[in-house]
Amino acid sequence: MSPPGVEPGPVVRVTADTSDRSAVIEAIDDAADVSVRRVGPAGTPSPLGLYTTAGRTAIHTDLRPDAAAEAATTLEDGDFPTTGAEAAVDHDEDTAAIPAPDSGPLSVGTRRVLGPCGWVDPTVRPEPVAAEFDPETVLDRVATVGLRGRGRADGATDDLISAVWERTIEAEGDPVVVIHAADTDCPTDELMCRSIPGRVLDGAGIVADAVGAEDVVALATDPAVEPLEAVADGELIHRAPESFRIGEPTMALEALEGNDRIEARRRPPGPEEWGLYGRPTVVHTPRTLVQLRTLLEDGEGFDPESADPGTRTVAVRGAVRAPAVVELRTDSALSRALSAVDAAGDRYVVGGRFGGVTGSVDLPASAPALSASGLGTEGVLEVLGPDDCIVATVGERAAFAREENCGRCVPCREGSKQLHGALRDVYDGEFDPETLRELARVMRTSSLCAFGEAAARPIRTALEAFEPEFRAHAEGRCPAGTCGGLR
Repeated sequence: MSPPGVEPGPVVRVTADTSDRSAVIEAIDDAADVSVRRVGPAGTPSPLGLYTTAGRTAIHTDLRPDAAAEAATTLEDGDFPTTGAEAAVDHDEDTAAIPAPDSGPLSVGTRRVLGPCGWVDPTVRPEPVAAEFDPETVLDRVATVGLRGRGRADGATDDLISAVWERTIEAEGDPVVVIHAADTDCPTDELMCRSIPGRVLDGAGIVADAVGAEDVVALATDPAVEPLEAVADGELIHRAPESFRIGEPTMALEALEGNDRIEARRRPPGPEEWGLYGRPTVVHTPRTLVQLRTLLEDGEGFDPESADPGTRTVAVRGAVRAPAVVELRTDSALSRALSAVDAAGDRYVVGGRFGGVTGSVDLPASAPALSASGLGTEGVLEVLGPDDCIVATVGERAAFAREENCGRCVPCREGSKQLHGALRDVYDGEFDPETLRELARVMRTSSLCAFGEAAARPIRTALEAFEPEFRAHAEGRCPAGTCGGLR
């Protein structure tokens, strides 16, 4: 008898990011008598066709209907379809994750939380891990390990989640857990909701049990709503409006409450004390929830002595052949993520739209290391190409901050306007680095929420690493040779 969840006989898995997946699957069905599974995206630069039989998997990236059907026919005939495969891997028959090859994007880093993405059926909810632990044990383990929140949308961004839980438990009122899967800045949360939604919801259930919450609510981007709804069991799934600012946790709560004007809330108190409709609210991203579930399911790799236990996911994008999501140990170099997309360069933005600009990513992938270097911890590594002008890059982000801020606090609202104006002046020959640095400092230290705190990070770090390029623009030269000025 096959282990639970393991298909007897040949199985073909086709990832959700396959172009015209229905045509591919139809071609396989017409050509061969094999079991075909629709799985979520794996986060790799190319979509995958995974051809599995008897503990061996051939990984294909050529998913044209004819090529996919030919590989399936080979599998049905009892042969292993290695022709045209990117890799062939031997593995345990009951594996719950994509088997890692020795080379290629899937070999980069360590796929622990991402492992099931692209392998398991997203419409099947796994057995809950929380049933094996009482709430006190969960809280103690999370506190002992020192697990931190992941992503700017998390209510415990880079901080100890156990501290947030404890404040929620001590607060008055009925607590609620919010899954914040509506951050448009980082694609990893959406990836997890599409590929492993049951694990995301189970992670939220663990939190709910730990803090004594009866309600779990999710706010998700449009592509993530349907997969979450398909496996929901009492959780309420809400579709988020398209907005970058919703990524800030308190603005997400404003959206959930249906407010017409979305503004950041003053702190203290934080959401854990006064959150959704005034209830104590724990806000976590799918990245945090899946890390939590992985900790309880298999604590290997969560070293309590580490400054940032567990792993960090990194979405690599920008001047690359195709974007990818990589998972790294927090003590490994961030630069390792580049090998998943065959990218190289000497200029990067680390930490999303408001990330830090740098000439080197040879530093640990941990949140403390990135923060200490002045970079962002959002889990995004953007590669800038030779035609990407540094001054225009930070200018565009300043313009975005000027247009997208919620307008509630003066440092962010007025600071972003002044920052953008000062960058425009560079093109008129007026470069005042000290004014730019002071504006950035005021925004970082005085803004109401993380939006304003981070909005000036690109200019602050760009001045640190590439000040000569600003001086060149003030003299009328663009080193990249492509800059037409700020709008």
